[in-house]
Amino acid sequence: MILVLNCGSQSIKWKLFSEKLKKVKGGDVSVADDKDYGNILLTEIEKLAEYKADIKIIGHRVVYGGKKFKNLAVLNSDSLLELGKFNRLAPLHNPYNILGAKTAERVFPLVKQVAIFDTEFFDNMPEVAKIYALPKEITEKYGFRKFGFHGISHEYVAQKAAEKIKKPLNKLKIITCHLGGGASIAAIKNGKPIDTSMGFTPMDGLVMATRSGSIDPGIILELAEDLSVERTKEMLNKESGLMGICHTGEMLEVLEKIKREDESAKLALNIFAYSIKKYIGAYFAVLDGCDVLVFTGSIGAGLPKTRNTILKDLNILKNTSILVIKTDEEMAIAQKIIKVK
Repeated sequence: MILVLNCGSQSIKWKLFSEKLKKVKGGDVSVADDKDYGNILLTEIEKLAEYKADIKIIGHRVVYGGKKFKNLAVLNSDSLLELGKFNRLAPLHNPYNILGAKTAERVFPLVKQVAIFDTEFFDNMPEVAKIYALPKEITEKYGFRKFGFHGISHEYVAQKAAEKIKKPLNKLKIITCHLGGGASIAAIKNGKPIDTSMGFTPMDGLVMATRSGSIDPGIILELAEDLSVERTKEMLNKESGLMGICHTGEMLEVLEKIKREDESAKLALNIFAYSIKKYIGAYFAVLDGCDVLVFTGSIGAGLPKTRNTILKDLNILKNTSILVIKTDEEMAIAQKIIKVK
């Protein structure tokens, strides 16, 4: 059997698959308080103790692997130590991904653990999309480049979209919108990504639940100088986006506030939708058209009002198939593991 763990800052998802990739069991738990995270995670994993003899490999979604980790990697003390160095660049993801591996090792000490990386899908994007206009010696010294994230999801739903419309993936121009607490968009041509909205870190691109998305670098310099680098990082990751505009990062709460005629919530939704609409337009241009637009993620696949707000007056999409596809990162990870196991 294959166990897949998908640990995020606010949720713990897991699925157990047979060798033929049939789902045997699964769990999806929201975590409101960081202090309870470790205990909740351990409780979830211990639910699988009865399968101890059957689980042969454990796969983990790991968001940030930098230039060193691109494809599937075995998780051990050395690789976990290296991955921990990226915690500062993906503070809402990597620490929880690593904790998932360490906790699973406590329960299943003899089972091989591997990581599948969110950045893998975007590794071979064209240089025009991934190289920053900084001095070359700086980009080489610090490894600055666009890595892109949510790659496991973008790849999965693009494949599903091709299946749904019964056309070959390698003949399609697709824009995929993964909209959840974190949000990103990808432009995919003939099955290969040519651009994506997230960059060197998952903070870039769209307005998100608590992340600002793309803002003028001058603002960051001003904040870092007036406050501190750490305080600025905290603000951009956890206090911005929808949260910064209307005091909640939960889209369902934003929509409830709108029903009560809350003007800040209306503004938050409109800014969120506007940022997505701009990227759709940009990717329509770089793809030279779009055959399929896909919405996925808890907001993208789950909330019609949000989609309708985004699509309003987007007449460039009149010849585009618009699909809503529920992502399954756990299945996508299991599929990757089974190919190389």
